[in-house]
This record gives sequence, structure tokens and C-alpha cells, in this order.
Amino acid sequence: MSLFKYLSTSILLSILALGLTLQGVQARELPEFTRLVESYGPAVVNISTKQKVKEAHRGLPKGLDIPNLPENGPWNDLFRHFFGEGGEGGEMPEREARSLGSGFIIDRDGHILTNNHVVADAEEVIVRLNDRRELKAEVIGTDERSDIALLKVDADDLPVVRLGKSRELKVAEWVMAIGSPFGFDHSVSVGVVSALGRSLPSENYVPFIQTDVAINPGNSGGPLFNLDGEVVGINSQIYSRTGGFMGVSFAIPIDVAMDVVAQLKESGHVTRGWLGVLIQDVTRELAESFEMDKPAGALVAQVLEESPAGKAGIKVGDVIIEFNGEKLHYSSDLPPMVGRTRVGSDATVKVLRDGKTRTLKVRIGELPAEEALQKSSGKPKKITTDRLGLSIIELSKEQRKELDIRKGGVVVEQVTEGAAAAAGIQRGDVIVKLNNLDVEDAASFRKQVDGLPSGRSIPVLVIRRSGPLFLALRVPED
Repeated sequence: MSLFKYLSTSILLSILALGLTLQGVQARELPEFTRLVESYGPAVVNISTKQKVKEAHRGLPKGLDIPNLPENGPWNDLFRHFFGEGGEGGEMPEREARSLGSGFIIDRDGHILTNNHVVADAEEVIVRLNDRRELKAEVIGTDERSDIALLKVDADDLPVVRLGKSRELKVAEWVMAIGSPFGFDHSVSVGVVSALGRSLPSENYVPFIQTDVAINPGNSGGPLFNLDGEVVGINSQIYSRTGGFMGVSFAIPIDVAMDVVAQLKESGHVTRGWLGVLIQDVTRELAESFEMDKPAGALVAQVLEESPAGKAGIKVGDVIIEFNGEKLHYSSDLPPMVGRTRVGSDATVKVLRDGKTRTLKVRIGELPAEEALQKSSGKPKKITTDRLGLSIIELSKEQRKELDIRKGGVVVEQVTEGAAAAAGIQRGDVIVKLNNLDVEDAASFRKQVDGLPSGRSIPVLVIRRSGPLFLALRVPED
């Protein structure tokens, strides 16, 4: 064999050997999930619930009425069932609804974590284990804001998961989900962490873990594992235009969930820190106007009355750039930071004001209930009453001052086709009396409407810019 042939053969063999070696290295580096599923899969449970929901009122087409048929005849019952009130006293008929989700056992005492939306309004919660045992679960507590529910079952020899630390997660790390998509128990899907600390429009207090793990209806409440077999999140939501998985799913960090669990066990409810500001993102144009190098922080658009922020001297127009030493890149970073701060503790807030930075000390308050928060923020809750065909909201201070209304009254936000429109009630009217009774607020208005006599005309006193005006409103038959 010539020297050239020998060298060529040696080089070719070396290349082949190197290729096989690289393939072996790559194969060894691929994640191995089978042992994780065998070890911790049995602690994942299927959750089914039963609840009563009212049937929708189907009604006859516009302009048609139920005919006068013999009271005890079969046709009368048929018409009433499909097109009428559906029950005595005008109540809608109820049907039994079922929902499906997932969960996982966190301790030997039988505590189970899942999503609040899996068990919300449930009359009965059934947990099915991997060994096919079915157990009734007690709802220990729920937290709607974080979408966490804590359940408990009474059983022996329960498998449990290992809990990890979501704050140690890194982007592009491999993760695995186990759940019951579409009712298929103990289905496994894998992927990577796509992003951390995601803020969703409807969830201000949870810094979500974003993954590309396949999550579908029925996966809600199931665990998200890391490669060490530790639960690092609770699969909760997906982004989808079709209702199915599209490559973007979100999990609640287990650190957040376990803080909620501790509070639910201790007091039965969850408290969160509160600053009392309405904020918005800093755009490039706003950053330029504030003489900032780049857009960052949370711009204060409103400081709520009697709030911790107001007492600490935070002002509208301040840009909050740090909270307790943590820098804010986006305005959405602030709510989770404040929310996990202990109520009653002191926090430092660094703001940018008039081109200069200031450090303020704030005594953190407790986040109020949603209704109180809406009232204090000047964003009143809208109440819709189908009985009259209108929507109302609370009066603002400016409206009271403009119309010289010292107390009571509600503002008509929207008028649809119905009794209110027929009576001449208009958008912007302030209803101060209904059937000769004072309207104190939105909640009392709703109760007054429910108690109005059917089929009768009642007086309604409204105030417009032109002055007060009585209108006759005929209450529709129930």
C-alpha cells in the first residue's frame, strides 16, 4: 500500500471514529425522562368536578309570545321548557356540568395542588390516583388572583412529588409536564423554558414561566418538572387562537404557589403587599421626555387616595426604577415584587422625578378586595341588568360636583333594547330614585331592580344636565 493510500485510509477512519464519538456524546447529552415519570408520575392525579349551572334562556324570536295554552296540557309544558322561563318563579332550569383537570400530591397528609379554575364553584371534587383509587377531596382554600387551589384527601400510602425552586430555573432548561389533556390520564409532554417572569394582562401578581411544553385542556393544575425530578411550576394557561396548543404555555412558579399554600393553611386566605399606584410602561418617547437613557421602570399615572404610596410621597409623573433594590425593566415587574412583600414591612422605592433620582421609604399595605380596589382607583365596576336592559356604574366625584348630587345615585353607562329604552332613559342619566326609593349605590340598585313588581309601571327619577326628570318605566313580565 502506497503512503498516500495509507494516509487517506487513516484520515477517513479517523473522521468516521470522530463522527461516531460525537454522536455518542450528543446521545448522552439528550435528556432522559423515563426514570422521572416512573418515580414521580404516580403522584400526579386526575381531578374531576361536578357543579350546577343554569340553562341559558333561549326565548322565542322577537315579536312572538308564548300562546295561551291549557295550563295542564302537554303543549304548554313543551313551550315553557324550550322557550319560556323554564321553572317556577321565572328561574332558569339547572343542569349538571363537569370539568376536568390535573393536580399533584405535595405531602403524605394528602394535600394536593391544582388551579383554582379547575375547582371553582364545584359541588363535588373527585381525585383519581394512578392506582385507580377514586377519592373525594375537600377544598381547603383557593386564591383566585394566583389561580391556586389547595385540596386534601384522606388516604394512606400516597405517593408525593419533590418540590424544587423555580427561582433557580434558567431559560432553555429542559422541563416535563404530566397531566390529563382531554381526559387522557398521565400524559407526558416535554420541552424547554422559553422565558421567565412573564406578565399576563389578566394576572398582575404572578411572574409566569413560559414554556413550549404541549399543554391542552385537562393539563391545568398539573406539575412542571425539571430534570432533577422536582416540581418547579403548575401548568395553568396557554396562548392560543384555536383553543388548542400553539407552542406557548404558562406555568405558575412553585415558589409563588407554596407561599399561597402556607397562607391558606395558616389563615384560609391570602394577603399581598400593596403600593396603591396605577402604572404604565415607559415608551421610547416618554423616556426621551424624562431624559432617560433608555425606556425602563414604571410610570405612575395615578396615586390612589389614602394609599401607602400617597403617604410615602410618591407622585403622579414619578418613574419607579427600583423596588427594594431590584431594578424594574418593565412596569409589569412591579406588581409581583410588591405583592410578595410582607404587609406592614418597610420598602425602599427609587423614583426618577424632574430628572433626579430620589429614594423613598414606603410602609407596605394590604392589597384590598377587587371591589374596594376598583372604587379607590376610580374605575367603578359595571353592573348590567337584563331585566331593564341597561348597565350602570357608580358616580365619580367630578360627576357629583357637576350635577350637585351629594349622595346616592348611579350613572347609566349603556342602554340596550328593553324597558329602560322604552321609558326614555338615556346614557349619562343619573338614576336617584327607583319606585320612590332612594338609590344608594350600584349594589342597592341591583337589589331594587330584582324586587320590582312585574307588569307594572313604576316612577324613576333621573337627573340630567337640564335638571331632574321623572320617567314612567313599565317593568316587564317575568
